[in-house]
Amino acid sequence: MNDQSPAMKLVHLLRAVTVEFDLLGAEFAASNGLHPTDVRALIHLLDAARDDTPATPGWLGRQMRLNSAGTTALVDRLERLELVRRTKDTVDRRRVLLEVEEKATELGWSFFGPLIAEVVAVGEEFDTGELETVRRFLTSVLQSAQQARTA
Repeated sequence: MNDQSPAMKLVHLLRAVTVEFDLLGAEFAASNGLHPTDVRALIHLLDAARDDTPATPGWLGRQMRLNSAGTTALVDRLERLELVRRTKDTVDRRRVLLEVEEKATELGWSFFGPLIAEVVAVGEEFDTGELETVRRFLTSVLQSAQQARTA
């Protein structure tokens, strides 16, 4: 492949953005006594809440690619840190749901809020059509990455 093609330049830029976000996530984790796995779990749980997806320990384990014991240890740790709580499902009382505590959301916003505001401001410099193109591109890249991970 031609390293100078427009598509390859996007690949390199996307990799650089990914590395920066990963470094920020690691800095956030370290500054709050968390493991990077804890941060990824919180992101999955926040995304689930935003999408109205019931987040059970089994669901989280599948997202994180953890076995049952690893998932239990992760949830126990997040619960001890008062970042996540287990609640009974009101529809199926046998099922346990995981919910992110307000403390976790506040921690995240205090660290990532300025960056999120900056990214939103940058996005507002683009017109609707440009943003739709970026959304389609990133959605396709995400799907490709997910397929590669499950292959």
